[in-house]
Amino acid sequence: MFAVVEERKETLPEDSYTTSLFTHEKGENAVLEKLGEETTELVLAAKDDDREELAHEAADIVYHLLVLLSMKEMTLDDLRAELAERFEHQSN
Repeated sequence: MFAVVEERKETLPEDSYTTSLFTHEKGENAVLEKLGEETTELVLAAKDDDREELAHEAADIVYHLLVLLSMKEMTLDDLRAELAERFEHQSN
């Protein structure tokens, strides 16, 4: 999925929601707002034990997080390194 986000950032195909996030003047704010909105929806789905909605909202969060990482010129390797460092600290 991250490769698709990166490709759309490069090629900016028309009629792409991802393209709209990279080209809109409020792109970063829009992504941040969506992360907040989707997080609230994820919490509510979890509270209601709605597995289908939980999966849907989790996917929305992951997608918008990947867009944000791309906007900030971060890679999945950056994320993996941070997670690995945290795991190392917890293992000690």
